[in-house]
Amino acid sequence: MSSKITKVALAGATGNLGPAILEQLLAAGFQVTALTRADGGGGTHRFPTAVTVAPVDYDSLDSLVTALRGQDAVVSTLASTALAKQLLLVEAAAQVGVRRFIPSDFGSNTVHPRAAALPVYADKVAVQSALRDKAAHPGGMTYTVVLNGPFLDWGIQVGFVLGVARRHATLYDGGERVFSTTTLPTIGRAVVGVLRRPEETRNRPVYVHDTATTLRALYEMGKKATPGEAWTEEVVRIDDELAEGWAELKKEMADPGKFVMKFIHAAIWGEGYGAHFEKTDNELLGIKELTEEEVRAIVSRYA
Repeated sequence: MSSKITKVALAGATGNLGPAILEQLLAAGFQVTALTRADGGGGTHRFPTAVTVAPVDYDSLDSLVTALRGQDAVVSTLASTALAKQLLLVEAAAQVGVRRFIPSDFGSNTVHPRAAALPVYADKVAVQSALRDKAAHPGGMTYTVVLNGPFLDWGIQVGFVLGVARRHATLYDGGERVFSTTTLPTIGRAVVGVLRRPEETRNRPVYVHDTATTLRALYEMGKKATPGEAWTEEVVRIDDELAEGWAELKKEMADPGKFVMKFIHAAIWGEGYGAHFEKTDNELLGIKELTEEEVRAIVSRYA
């Protein structure tokens, strides 16, 4: 039997990241099956004709087993609200002999002990643990966790990384801390790289980034992209974010809207959470870092 991965099931093919990964998988020649919610809860979405669509019930092991039979790999980009459903997806994939599972991580350094301890990453850590258990069995399913930091292009577009549209910068702890960040298309290319190099990426995290930069540097680029326009800036202390997040979480009726993003901010822009990938797998996966001018062009695109 060929060890080459050719058939890939993509869970969460819509949303922010899914389409970018789907595009790169198709461009690389993979046969892609998009898993969609059988109840239609995800809305209607038109996929390219080359994509096989498989409606599934993410709460049914039998449904998932049927959809994944014959697949070489599963790539999950399920949204944060559905991350726990990956546990059944992992079980189904292992049962039918899927060889590689890439979970819906694609963000902060969740294998770093301090980041992993943050409550917002509990579901991701649980999925990683389930994958390690499957990989521990002889001949068992293997996995790769793709870590890429915040989405650079999307994060600028929506104002999460830099509020270009609002001409506003939030500078955590002054904005001088270096962090790794990656665009959506590059994340898709990294997934392709993992699937093309299954042995080198077997049962481990891979680290990729388009650039390592600071909020302050992006802020300066934003100002240069909008000459003559006034910007506002706000300095926020990560310690305050954490204190507020933990305080909200301790309430009997904690509001996720008041604590989730505070912990995510800490994981990306706090000290000691492994957000700057000093060593990456870029070369292995065929990823070339962006030049400063290319980063500047991304900032300008949304100005």
